[in-house]
Amino acid sequence: MKNQNAINFEHKLSLFSDHWSPKVVAQMNDYQFKLVKVIGEFTWHQHDNTDETFIVLEGALDIYFRDKTVHLNRGEMFVVERGVEHKPVALEECHLLIIEPKGVINTGDTGGELTADNDVWI
Repeated sequence: MKNQNAINFEHKLSLFSDHWSPKVVAQMNDYQFKLVKVIGEFTWHQHDNTDETFIVLEGALDIYFRDKTVHLNRGEMFVVERGVEHKPVALEECHLLIIEPKGVINTGDTGGELTADNDVWI
């Protein structure tokens, strides 16, 4: 067992300050629970082989799609379906819990300077 204690999101979020760099806090089967701080615009990308769940813990997030925008406030979540191109944007710092399979690269098949190291645990 990796962790037999309760996971406190506020404490875990206090351990890092970098943006767009998800940190794993738990794993259930092949799915990882990742905390991330975001601000500004991310890159357009997609995940061809998996859905991606965004849960807003603090702040607000817009998820841009080619044909619409989904706005999320604290306490709301949205599932981006596999293969759908999207771009997360936060006008002010936003704290998220992301749920996705282990090994998913944050920038999907796009790559670039915002690609974060994978499988980083805190």
